[in-house]
Amino acid sequence: MNTVQVKNTVIGEGRPKICVPIVGKTKTDILEEAKKITTLPVDVVEWRVDWFDDVFATEKVLETAKELQEVLKDIPVLLTFRTSKEGGEKEISVSDYAALNIAAAQSGYVDLIDVEAFTGDDIVKTIIDAAHEAGVKVIASNHDFFKTPSENEILSILKQMEEAGADIAKIAVMPTCTEDVLTLLSATCKAKKELSCPVITMSMAKAGLISRLSGEVFGSCLTFGAAGNVSAPGQINALKLRSVLEILHENV
Repeated sequence: MNTVQVKNTVIGEGRPKICVPIVGKTKTDILEEAKKITTLPVDVVEWRVDWFDDVFATEKVLETAKELQEVLKDIPVLLTFRTSKEGGEKEISVSDYAALNIAAAQSGYVDLIDVEAFTGDDIVKTIIDAAHEAGVKVIASNHDFFKTPSENEILSILKQMEEAGADIAKIAVMPTCTEDVLTLLSATCKAKKELSCPVITMSMAKAGLISRLSGEVFGSCLTFGAAGNVSAPGQINALKLRSVLEILHENV
């Protein structure tokens, strides 16, 4: 499996990297959250830009991204506009979604962008190509807040992401029973063997917590923790998360 390096962080080797979301609504809130995060054992910061009140004013997004980068320094920044259809805060047109992601990638203020894999093949390709041209890595993602697809379907989705050119393939699913969590973990294990790119997988909510902790065992390269507000059901405190990941890493 290939690895992905962003700044000094190598994703896809060793223990799963910890990503903490920023979900502030104003620039002040965002920068305050960032300052707190710098005191935590964090590998990547995800700016959930769909929470930002001024997200549809691109110049304000880029201005805030620049200041965010200055606060976080060597911590890589992942910019994510999570659309409402995949659990995000706002709706956005496909053209505006592409324009925002491309502008962010070209700005030099972010290290990775998240691209929802089912936005449309042509749009996804356009965004990925533009990001790569700007030297920015891409996480292709898919989120199902209602169910857990079959193992074969999960594996197929992850492979489609890799074929689309994503540097990292990500899927998050909702378990309705314990067996669903096992389905996700089994698919992750197979993806680690069958894909060249690193994968991020998680089973959400309390039932899926084990999937956020056991990535090094099954093959998920990054997990999401919380410094304050959570951006998805099931996230736990970053300090507690780091402790568990280190224990597992020492014994795997």
